[in-house]
Amino acid sequence: MILALTGASGAPYGVRLLDVLARNKIPTELIISSHGWRLLETEGGITDDAGLKARTGGDWSSVTVHSDDDRGAGPASGSHRTRGMVICPCSMGTVAAIAAGTSRSLVERAADVTLKERRKLILVPRETPLSLIHLRNLVSVTEAGAVVIPAAPGFYHRPTSIDQLIDFIVQRILDQLDIDVALTPRWSG
Repeated sequence: MILALTGASGAPYGVRLLDVLARNKIPTELIISSHGWRLLETEGGITDDAGLKARTGGDWSSVTVHSDDDRGAGPASGSHRTRGMVICPCSMGTVAAIAAGTSRSLVERAADVTLKERRKLILVPRETPLSLIHLRNLVSVTEAGAVVIPAAPGFYHRPTSIDQLIDFIVQRILDQLDIDVALTPRWSG
């Protein structure tokens, strides 16, 4: 699968998702935008691949890293088979670019390819409040086949830590990908 981190606040969601994928040896192609790196540093003190690797279990034998500038990398082609793509966190600028089909970077091109190949594209925006433009772009990507999972955790499981709130969202992403890893309790009625 492809995992992209972009410049929306919410870097801990992407870091935790990468951690789960790497620890479970799920083949992952990682793309981080320049603004994604800025948020990783601001929100997590992570400045490079080595720091991110250390925060995500240390074993990246199942992770392949691509530069966001490399529009010729595998994820830019429909013939490059993947199980889908997650952009977590997903900036509203990235949502707008995907909605418009601009494909100016590898993240945007990989998302465009994921949609055109009818593979699962999951966007995890973390923005509030949402403008009418944001809402229209979210509707547009949903109509094109994307799944939008706002970074808005639930509270019915009575979380007592930020990590539990993060895991709530990561669990929803894993569920959408049919990855059988249990991070949080399920609703029991």
